[in-house]
Amino acid sequence: MLEVALSGLVTGWAIAIPIGAVGAFLVALAARTSFRVGAAAALGIASVDGGYAALAVVAGAAIATALEPVGQALTIASGVVLLVVAVLTAAHAIGSAGRVREARPTSPRTAYLLFLGITAVNPTTVVYFAAVVLGNRHLVEGPAEGAVFVTAAFLASASWQLLLAGGGAALGRVATGRRAHLVTGLVSAVVIAGLALHTMLA
Repeated sequence: MLEVALSGLVTGWAIAIPIGAVGAFLVALAARTSFRVGAAAALGIASVDGGYAALAVVAGAAIATALEPVGQALTIASGVVLLVVAVLTAAHAIGSAGRVREARPTSPRTAYLLFLGITAVNPTTVVYFAAVVLGNRHLVEGPAEGAVFVTAAFLASASWQLLLAGGGAALGRVATGRRAHLVTGLVSAVVIAGLALHTMLA
């Protein structure tokens, strides 16, 4: 069982640690709001990772096959959503530059649902988990092993995303001036837009 837990942790960290557009957006959101909001967003990402890990354990081969014809369309949809997020991030940074203290409109619930949705439209995650599970069927032969694998993958993802949220919140405490908020908001918007375009064109 320890081998299953370690496999789940490694798998979860491997998909979570490479910082893409969603990770950059998470850091920017926590910097502009609070760790509480960032943590909710982080758990939204981890919830999808855990859910996709569970789907992969239950029906990995079927899911991978079903997603293959629409994988490109989902990738483009994910990129479009992130481009919209980039535009909204830039607009919010510009609009709130003169009222930094008041610019905290995002609730933890909204952040959770937003990041849940953004992460869910990325087909790479479920295909990745399906590939790992199919290649290590001996680790998840029974329901207990499957549950341990999924829990470990969720905890690994959550630990990393919460670390990003904490880093973003710390950045937000340092960058308290109006100009700092404007710069961090615009930089994050550019990063998100660039990574979104890379996602669609790759």
